Amino acid sequence: MSRCEPDTNWWEREDLTYLDGRLHLSGQCLEHLARSAGEPVFVYSARRAASNLGRLRECLGGLPQSTKVLYAMKANRFLPLLSELRRLGVDGVDVCSPDEVLRARQVGFREDQISFTGTSVSDADLEVLARHPGVWINCDSLSSLRRLGQRCPGRKIGLRINPRAGVGYRQNDQLRYSGELPTKFGIYRDRFEEALEVAARHDLQIAGLHLHAGCGYLDDQLENYRKVLIATLPFLERMPNLEHLNLGGGLGIPLVQGDAPLDLAAWTGVVADVLGGLQASIWIEPGDYLVKDTGILVLEVNTVEEKDGCRFIGVNGGFNLHIEPAFYRLPLHPVPCRFPTGSPSEAPVPAQVVGNINEALDILHGHAILPGLREGDYLAFLNAGGYGSSMSSNHCMRGRFNEYLVV
Repeated sequence: MSRCEPDTNWWEREDLTYLDGRLHLSGQCLEHLARSAGEPVFVYSARRAASNLGRLRECLGGLPQSTKVLYAMKANRFLPLLSELRRLGVDGVDVCSPDEVLRARQVGFREDQISFTGTSVSDADLEVLARHPGVWINCDSLSSLRRLGQRCPGRKIGLRINPRAGVGYRQNDQLRYSGELPTKFGIYRDRFEEALEVAARHDLQIAGLHLHAGCGYLDDQLENYRKVLIATLPFLERMPNLEHLNLGGGLGIPLVQGDAPLDLAAWTGVVADVLGGLQASIWIEPGDYLVKDTGILVLEVNTVEEKDGCRFIGVNGGFNLHIEPAFYRLPLHPVPCRFPTGSPSEAPVPAQVVGNINEALDILHGHAILPGLREGDYLAFLNAGGYGSSMSSNHCMRGRFNEYLVV
């Protein structure tokens, strides 16, 4: 099979490309899969997940500390994908609810491979965690710390801290978990001593610290990331016998033309510069970095129409299947599953790609440049592997979709 024009797409790679005019992911024709399986459909590439994990492990090997890679399950909890990540050798999973604990156990992760980092944790949540003594728990508030201590005195745990500095894709404030404004996440420095006192009162052993400063950062945010790590130093100085420091996730991937892949060597260089003398192990919790670009959301075009001088392309799915464009202003790049050839009328033109949810914010891409599309064609939305299906809803009772793992 020969590769088809265009051959300069910024997003193309060996396992995601046009072959004979049809878009393929890891050898699977996406148009054929959508027609045979029914759509909406999410398709994930096991090959890409392996590549992402391999790159990350290679760069982490340059740090002086031992490291662990825990997959952040909230990004995507599709059972076959979770099982594949376990087979590929992730060290464990980061979870944030009791049901995610149970899901991790279902696919074969041991209790000691599960790290729980929740927020606004209820007594019912803590009761479940108490029944899993091997699960690592990061407490992000004095309240959860006190109530956990009442149930599990003597347990070895971690504290989630708030460094009051954050990072995010293109400085998007909606993606920052800490910064100038107060957030619900973690324990601030002015309450840290109090947290240690609460832990001591219940004989809880603080053996780890956890922080997560934001999501999707690329090279332009590395200096801000350095500030995040520097802000952790006062916490670390108070914990000389720490076993591990969990840096959370947030490593980004290119989402639009002009984005360069995160320079992992530069990222680990920042970590080494600030934390090179730390004796504790380094843990990280990537979600998007491992799975976001493994996934494609395929939707059928059901409407092509001009309205008030604007071209609208309506598709058979909406923001309830992937909320990032509507909620976080993150791009979900659409490309045709079959690349049109032939007449000049098929030249790319501006269009709004909109969904089938009866809400004004249901715009999947407001400034797309797409070739001539007809009703019945299929669009593939790139980088849909993270925070798509896992955050989906049944709004307007349009929540049905399929998921496939391509191996």
